[in-house]
Amino acid sequence: MSTSKNKKINIYSMAETAVLIAIVIIMGNTPLGTIVTPVLSVSIVTIPVAIAAIVVGPISGLVCGAAFGINSCIRAFMGIGGLTTALTTINPAALVFTTVVTRALDGFLVGCIFNLLHDKCKLKKLSYYLAAVCAPLLNTLFFMTCLVVFFYNSEPIQNLVTKLGAANPFMFVILLVGIQGVVEAVAGLIVGGAVSHTLSYAINRRNSR
Repeated sequence: MSTSKNKKINIYSMAETAVLIAIVIIMGNTPLGTIVTPVLSVSIVTIPVAIAAIVVGPISGLVCGAAFGINSCIRAFMGIGGLTTALTTINPAALVFTTVVTRALDGFLVGCIFNLLHDKCKLKKLSYYLAAVCAPLLNTLFFMTCLVVFFYNSEPIQNLVTKLGAANPFMFVILLVGIQGVVEAVAGLIVGGAVSHTLSYAINRRNSR
């Protein structure tokens, strides 16, 4: 592949990442990032992060994941982050790690998982869906692990523990995630997998010209 073509592809990749960052921020600050049902609210902001990681690559996933996390962190410190807002005065550094670092890692790992499944394991079409579902699953795993490790004994979390009737940290995670975590995973699997597969096909055709 010629140097000029490589440069052109890199420019496309940066533009695609920028667009996905914008989508992450818009979804993170509007109802577009949430599916509201009569029973629960389901966050789908991990979907554009997964798309970035799969379609553009692990670094794009890392950048978009960081954008998701930074936006969540800012909202927490502004007082509009729900549970995370209550944790800002307890351990601010741990909250930054929980919201920013883990989500950047989530995006990066999804890209690596896709590359492994698609290129090494030769799963091809299935790899898009398996990698896409990893985004909400890893996000939930990282977030809940941080809540338990950094904040479990804090007053806001103990109030939740009491409300849920959780006997231990493991049951707390299960009860808090519940059906919402399952729905987020299904949404990530279907939407993230389908969109990333379609976009990858279109981008590969464009790059091959």
